[in-house]
Amino acid sequence: MQPRPQVPADAPVPADAPAVPPAGGSPADHAVGLAHFNSLPFAAAEAAFLECCGSLRWAHRMAAHRPYPDLGALLAASDEAGYDLAPGDIAEALAAEPAPCLHHDAPRAAHLALRAAHAAYESRFGHTFVICLDAYTPGQHVDQVLAGIRVRMEHEVDEERAVTAEELRRLARSRIVELMTAGPGQER
Repeated sequence: MQPRPQVPADAPVPADAPAVPPAGGSPADHAVGLAHFNSLPFAAAEAAFLECCGSLRWAHRMAAHRPYPDLGALLAASDEAGYDLAPGDIAEALAAEPAPCLHHDAPRAAHLALRAAHAAYESRFGHTFVICLDAYTPGQHVDQVLAGIRVRMEHEVDEERAVTAEELRRLARSRIVELMTAGPGQER
């Protein structure tokens, strides 16, 4: 197991970011979703997990370790599997990630600024910029993405690799919570 990297203090993550992303739904909703999810055939569970994180190794491990007794155990398993990803697994997950984008109604200047920032980031680090925006309202997303890219462009490659891996873990957690609140037959 790889040691858990320390996320740099200048990473654009609020200090009060929730441990479990707020995706709606009650604990009872999560329990129903989890019970349904635990009962899915292996291939269906693995495919759903691939929507949460694009690493086949991660998704396979998560599906193989079912049943999960509760959402906390599921999220802990997600974190553990994320910390164990090899660089190739992270690259696979990053290749499956779409770049954060804007609503089509956003001003043209905002689209251009975001495209330019993404291009500069990808040129420097060789992969898509990823960031979990759960702690922000949709109106804050573009500012947080641009601020995140600006801050993270200053990172050394190894430092950014650690921050990127942490953001992938946070995204996976958020997507798992969303998946557990979806009704049966509504997996992402």
